[in-house]
Amino acid sequence: MSPRLVDLYPTAFVTGASTGLGRAFAEMLLSEGVRVWGTARDTSRLAPLAEQGNFQPVALELRDGVAAGQVFHQADQAAGGFALVINNAGYGVFGDFTTTEFAVWQEQLEVMLVHTARLSHAALRGMRARRQGALVNISSLAAEFPLPFQSAYNVAKAGLTALNESLMIETAGTGVIVLDVRPGDYRTDFEGAVRRPPGGTTPAMGRAWAAFRRLMESGPPPAHAAAALRRALLRRRSGTVRCGRFFQAVVAPLLARFGSLPLRRRIQASYFDLS
Repeated sequence: MSPRLVDLYPTAFVTGASTGLGRAFAEMLLSEGVRVWGTARDTSRLAPLAEQGNFQPVALELRDGVAAGQVFHQADQAAGGFALVINNAGYGVFGDFTTTEFAVWQEQLEVMLVHTARLSHAALRGMRARRQGALVNISSLAAEFPLPFQSAYNVAKAGLTALNESLMIETAGTGVIVLDVRPGDYRTDFEGAVRRPPGGTTPAMGRAWAAFRRLMESGPPPAHAAAALRRALLRRRSGTVRCGRFFQAVVAPLLARFGSLPLRRRIQASYFDLS
């Protein structure tokens, strides 16, 4: 008889659980009977999840890495040690690299890479001590196919993927698994929450933004990503999970693997109407 998800991961910690993929992950876990601690900056946005039972809302501001680490430690103790940790929280900034204030660029890198690594560090320490658990860091296909005018996002996700690859090696044989999840475009409110710092918009930026919105709005629903994560968790082994529309998750990585770098760049430019 195949194990149930709740048998493998009875407790879970999910950051950014109020909307989009994070909410879909939390809903999937709750439907499987998992006890979920889900985070948001404003816990009132977690009310629909709290109504389902087995859900504990947690206020967490990832911009303050030290405080976020303390919040995680308290929740981990209350849960008796999380069996599953999903680092999903993040945000986008759309702007030209040279006209965007560097402090904006640096903050995004600190929030999405450095502070996510801090939570990963805390989570893995407990899992390694218990010799069981799963750490899931939500990277992006942007780690392989960078998004135009979102350089900090691309760097953060590429760095997170590199971290995941390192951790897969370090946790081999320990009973702990690490999943590097790389979603493509999903039908979430992500583009609506992307920050647009002052600096002016060029025609190329306008075309890229229009393409970005079109791709997000026509993508699969978030439940599609949650189903892909569920399958990966049940396999109980570390690895990479690419998910999204077929071209992004299957065809594009094959082209990147077997095609030339100039070809990959041409496809990327065409995808965002920049060729």
